[in-house]
Amino acid sequence: MKVLVCNVGSTSLKFKLFDMPGDVVLAEGKVERVGRTDAIFHYGNRGTGYTVQLEDQSILSYAEGIRRYLDCLTDPENGVIAHVSEIERVGFKTVLAKGFYGIHELTPEVLQAMEDYLIVAPAHNGPYLEAIRQIQQVLPGVKLVGVFETAFHTTIPKARRIYGIPYEWYEEYGIQRMGYHGASHGYIADVLTERNGGTGNAISCHLGGSGSLCAIQNGISVDNSFGFSLQTGLIHANRIGDTDAYIIPYLLAQGKSVDEITKGMDKQGGLLGISGVSNDLRDVQIAAEGGNERARLAIDAYCAGIIHYVGAYYAELGGLDHLVFTGGIGENSSLVREKVCSAVAHFGIVLDEQKNAQRSTQARIISAEHSKVKVWVIPANEELGIARRTYEYQ
Repeated sequence: MKVLVCNVGSTSLKFKLFDMPGDVVLAEGKVERVGRTDAIFHYGNRGTGYTVQLEDQSILSYAEGIRRYLDCLTDPENGVIAHVSEIERVGFKTVLAKGFYGIHELTPEVLQAMEDYLIVAPAHNGPYLEAIRQIQQVLPGVKLVGVFETAFHTTIPKARRIYGIPYEWYEEYGIQRMGYHGASHGYIADVLTERNGGTGNAISCHLGGSGSLCAIQNGISVDNSFGFSLQTGLIHANRIGDTDAYIIPYLLAQGKSVDEITKGMDKQGGLLGISGVSNDLRDVQIAAEGGNERARLAIDAYCAGIIHYVGAYYAELGGLDHLVFTGGIGENSSLVREKVCSAVAHFGIVLDEQKNAQRSTQARIISAEHSKVKVWVIPANEELGIARRTYEYQ
């Protein structure tokens, strides 16, 4: 079965065409700067090694980006399929839909549920809704499947999901801790199972521009650091992470508008807000090494949040077998990994400094041989996880 996976950003599109159930990537594509005349288009045929990258392209809509990729897939010389009708399913890394938290065919009811939660995930649901509707037009009759970011976390016990709010708010509005990054954490569970015959007790740290931790027990999610929205949990690149709800009415009383507060929490917070330097940890680290105290504080605060959740999940799991780092920061920042592991060394974690300093595109263990807990760096592969769930969906 040919399964197309579509990953949608606010100004980007990523595609991978899989031949399932063999997990074989046939072709991939990427469009950056959707909506502009200086867009970047990339296509690659995995079988032949053919790649092309075109810059300064006028790609003014998701529809144009999608059509370009499909044209490449069916190109007589460099394509991988004869006709788009060979694509039987399209899987999306959808984020949130009211009342639909697992894996669902993207019916009108599910799309409406995504509309209902636009205010909770505006940067994600809006672009996905547009891309899904464009795919429906160019691939009529193909089954479209939403692998919602909440899907992997539907196993979290209700006592860990419920807020201390009037219960009616939970019933009427669905306000609860949702858990996100499910495609990434679910893929980590897959890798650990394939490598070890099971996950045991594992903590997955997806660290990037957006970050979260997940407690995994015997392959299922039992807790996640995100809350109702994606603004919660760890400090993010621009987003504030966990905060006191009463900061909002206090700032309103000081004369701040709702738009100013929202922008501060969503666009001007996180690593950028604390450091005043950048939302990119690499830039913040350079500034910290140059003596910038706010940059140092941003790194320390970022790591403190990770350590906090690692400690909490260690207690919930009743011990730990695997600590995993993934995502852009998790895979590339030896500093963050060292800070976190040294802080929780009393859990039986012994990091191998040489292995931690090395870079690789392969999954690897960076803990010492005598470490009671295995520390892993596993490159994120959310698309493969989505392809598997889309193929398996009945």
